[in-house]
Amino acid sequence: MNLGLGEEQAAVRRLAKDFVAREVTPYAAEWDRRERVDRGIVKKLGAVGFLGLTLPEEYGGSGGDHLSYALVTEELGRGDSAVRGIVSVSLGLVAKTIAAWGGEEHKRRWLPPLASGEAVGCFALTEPGTGSDAGSLATRAVRDGAEYVINGSKMFITNGTWADVVLLFARTTDADDASGHRGISAFLVPADTPGLERREIHGKLGLRGQATAELLLTDVRVPASALLAPQGKGFAVAMSALAKGRMSVAAGCVGIAQAALDAAVGYATEREQFGKTLAHHQLVQELISDIAVDVDAARLLTWRVADLIDRGEPFATEASKAKLFASEAAVRAAGNALQVFGGYGYIDEYPVGKLLRDARVMTLYEGTSQIQKLIIGRALTGVSAF
Repeated sequence: MNLGLGEEQAAVRRLAKDFVAREVTPYAAEWDRRERVDRGIVKKLGAVGFLGLTLPEEYGGSGGDHLSYALVTEELGRGDSAVRGIVSVSLGLVAKTIAAWGGEEHKRRWLPPLASGEAVGCFALTEPGTGSDAGSLATRAVRDGAEYVINGSKMFITNGTWADVVLLFARTTDADDASGHRGISAFLVPADTPGLERREIHGKLGLRGQATAELLLTDVRVPASALLAPQGKGFAVAMSALAKGRMSVAAGCVGIAQAALDAAVGYATEREQFGKTLAHHQLVQELISDIAVDVDAARLLTWRVADLIDRGEPFATEASKAKLFASEAAVRAAGNALQVFGGYGYIDEYPVGKLLRDARVMTLYEGTSQIQKLIIGRALTGVSAF
């Protein structure tokens, strides 16, 4: 489907397809088995310009619009969602947030290496006891002269063990009335800062090759200049990052669903049962047609978000709709594809089992499906059910 794509966007999409076919797809199954993506992929992503998309060229970015970014993340999700996550977090959640909220010093220091792949970023919001309720952070940053001293922990942090810079959220006041999102601040913490310990998480259901970590912070000292935005504005920083991040997740889910469709059609037109290919059976065609409709609907919802961002219009509710639908659609698509494969879908010689495992987490992170429904419901009714 090329609806609405200009020449430059179509060229970006072809570049992404070629990159994935050459650098990602041949290795995805092995990375999944060994639970580790080759770290060298980061500089390759930087060299081809994918880590600098939408970032200003004066800071080392490669420019481009958000639809181009969505096209790239879709193709990466189609090849390996673990690789897509590297870009979505380091660029989508960290570099774009620095570009939007940071001062000149922040931009000059961090954007060029993040865009080139010389550095990787991670987004440290979730805590062991705080997931959807992001306003209840327990990690604290206490002012001590010209520095802040940070103590606490973070959980399920994508790129956590690879990161060179941590976009960290912490509560910066001890006042009893500073509950909820009030008093949360955002910091840029170099990953080699003393007192910051990183522990990789293994045994995940999906995204097994992705570097996911727990972060432990013990008397981590950073200068006041590490504040990304004024003290107390961290919740706004986090929510603005996640609103755009949901478009990236949705695009990655379109990639998963498209991969499921490709696999199901390919297998159904080759595999024979009852003297004819699977594609001749009506209920198999039903499974495939359901996937195809989900792919197109999720893609168009995602492209709408990209268009709104590029036109400078409000997009947060539409991003929640796209993320909600696309993530659930990816699970359905992968499940239907596995059904087409039958027993062969249950072994990792074929791709559909991995697609299903990778799709499942998409309904959980960057806001669960239930949280997206509450965001959409609040926008429609004016009533917050949080």
